[in-house]
Amino acid sequence: MPIAPFASLGRTVLLVDDADSALAFYRDVLGFGVLHDQETDGFRYLHIGLPGQEPAGLWLMPATTEHDRRMVGRQSGDQPLLVLYTDHFDHARERLLAHGCPVWDERDDPGSRSLHFRDPLGNVIVAVQLKEPTP
Repeated sequence: MPIAPFASLGRTVLLVDDADSALAFYRDVLGFGVLHDQETDGFRYLHIGLPGQEPAGLWLMPATTEHDRRMVGRQSGDQPLLVLYTDHFDHARERLLAHGCPVWDERDDPGSRSLHFRDPLGNVIVAVQLKEPTP
């Protein structure tokens, strides 16, 4: 078997119009932590991720051009930007609702439970709890 040229996923870029607001949602509602937050030459390098998944995460990148500003909340078109797995589906659902997140397309399929929601920027995210396989 050939050797894979890469070992892991690092970060994916999430264009934001307000990094502090995006950070507050991803940290306070979804449980992400700050992995790196540094400003160099007027540019903020703000990387966030889920506990135990470091160093993989999101780079909250300021949308600085007109084109980038139009892409905020629409980077993946009508498709989900992220799929987040949970071991506590009902808790995640209630937390989202308590924070005013629009939730839709709740499903209970043979292998998983899932729902869709939007972050404050408008990005679609899917929350999934995988079920144990039945013998």
